[in-house]
Amino acid sequence: MAASTKSPLPEKMRNSVTECKILVVGAGGIGCELLKNLVLTGFQDIVVLDLDTIDVSNLNRQFLFQKKHVGKSKAQVAKESCLRFNPNVTIEAKHDSITNPEYNRDFFMQFSLVMNALDNRAARNHVNRMCLAADVPLIESGSAGYLGQVTVIKKNKFECYECTPSPREKTFPGCTIRNTPSEPIHCIVWAKHLFNQLFGEEDPDQDVSPDTADPEAAGDAGQGAAGIEARTTVVGGIERVSTRDWAQSSGYDPKKIFKKLFHDDVIYLLSMDKLWQSRRPPVPLNWDQLPNRGTSSNSTGALAAQRIWTLRECAEVFRDSLKDLKEQYKERGELVWDKDDKASMDFVTCAANLRSHIFGIPENSRFDVKSMAGNIIPAIATTNAVIAGLIVIEALKILSGRMDKCKTVYMKMFPNQWKKLLLPCDLIAPSPKCYVCAPKPEVAVKLNTKTTTVKFLEEKIFKAGLGMIAPDVEIDDGKGSIIISSEEGETEANNDKTLDVFAVTGGSRLKADDFLQNYSLVVNIVHCEVLDEQEEFQILGEIPEAKEGNGAAEENDKTPVNGSEDQPGTSTVALQDDDDDDLVLMDSEDEQETEEDEQTAPSSRKRPMDNDDEPSLIKKARMDNQEPTDDDLVVLD
Repeated sequence: MAASTKSPLPEKMRNSVTECKILVVGAGGIGCELLKNLVLTGFQDIVVLDLDTIDVSNLNRQFLFQKKHVGKSKAQVAKESCLRFNPNVTIEAKHDSITNPEYNRDFFMQFSLVMNALDNRAARNHVNRMCLAADVPLIESGSAGYLGQVTVIKKNKFECYECTPSPREKTFPGCTIRNTPSEPIHCIVWAKHLFNQLFGEEDPDQDVSPDTADPEAAGDAGQGAAGIEARTTVVGGIERVSTRDWAQSSGYDPKKIFKKLFHDDVIYLLSMDKLWQSRRPPVPLNWDQLPNRGTSSNSTGALAAQRIWTLRECAEVFRDSLKDLKEQYKERGELVWDKDDKASMDFVTCAANLRSHIFGIPENSRFDVKSMAGNIIPAIATTNAVIAGLIVIEALKILSGRMDKCKTVYMKMFPNQWKKLLLPCDLIAPSPKCYVCAPKPEVAVKLNTKTTTVKFLEEKIFKAGLGMIAPDVEIDDGKGSIIISSEEGETEANNDKTLDVFAVTGGSRLKADDFLQNYSLVVNIVHCEVLDEQEEFQILGEIPEAKEGNGAAEENDKTPVNGSEDQPGTSTVALQDDDDDDLVLMDSEDEQETEEDEQTAPSSRKRPMDNDDEPSLIKKARMDNQEPTDDDLVVLD
């Protein structure tokens, strides 16, 4: 490794490069390649920020790290490794989250350019908004297997990260997970929720017990179940308390936990007879009467991880993994589910398969469960290297005053008709309807004001749905009534109150400010008594006009965002286990399940990649199907 290097750039460009200050957010797959490129290109002043630490699974593609670095800060080790290339470079490493309040507008304004190599949408949204507030160019990037993308974002010149609507990550209604699963993924989500209830961070939204509030169990259908709950305070001889307290009181006895989860709760569900009028009813399991055979044929030559366990094997693994996790919990406190931890992965696999059998759902091998639970997609080191090179090319254009020459570049899995793997297309002007970078950002949200609480509004809509970090929300009623404050405890008393208590109904307007992001937004409320199935709210594509006479907002017939293909911003994620760099508008390079097939379709606006079902590269259409000119080509020297 060279002790120093001389920049290959022309003198004028070299001066721009050596005098600028660069922020690199993320030191993973793309980040490592990018930092190496920056140092070798001649950049002298670099700040790299990453919250993550090095894992063994990173070593096959993040070449700045070695086995001895496992457990250490990615940012710090990346700095040390890059200084071996050129010790004359100034690199400041920050082991921290980019959403930390100290990284405010003033922090971003000190940089000539910001480069993203992130692994989740929430962080991308935040950096996007901070760069808009600071008026600093941002180069966004991502990769997913053989696919990759690089684009440039500049305030008032090119569209921002949130201009293009993006599909919402796959989520599942709580009643489906708890009462009526119909797919393997439903059982896997339930098993991960169970892990958190027993050993992780407890979340009321991840309860695994039967849900008597299920709309389908309403009326007579739910009375039987409600009656059971009213008549007895015990299930399987254990008092009905929180899942963790109940498990701890039983000493994490595997037979008692098994009986509660896979027998008693199933009997409880069966009492909700209306649920099973058009469905196959579940079949309870008995620990002492489990067959030592599986419902699927197992190949005798299959690898151990690819063989489907029998029910008896699942019960045994359930017992052993419970024991191991119990010991980990005693030693370390709350656990975080990790697909690479044997006990954690075994627990989710056996619990998911036992539940699948109960509901007549096909069972899966440990290998397949790991792929679904971790959303795994292969990470390709060469893809990261190409994308990192493209980032530097776009950076050199910006620093040399040729921003108009910048492109969005897609990397495809297969060559196109001109035998090109890299597909450049023109950058697009900001969307006037963008609720982030428009001069006066506004958005419409459809919800039921009679059932939506202030806490739900804050956590699920403003933070998860609209990507805010610390929102302050007031009603635009001429009084400045504040219902949500970023100051801890200031409006806590409002949390469980519904919006109609504050006279928020159809046609109401809420003003939201996020001081951390220097971002303000007006939210127009559209009241709706009954939303589409499996939806709790909808972020609408356009702002509806108010009806005359009654002040209620008109329900927009545009395609809704929540759970559709036209959603802007971030959203809650049912399965997310970020590990590395991902494609723009995709979350997690390593941790996504996707099909390899890709499609190319014309569009009036570029649509970056996303992780829902089938990735597709959609670029700006060329006129008359002409071969690209030299200006369209990306040349890597």
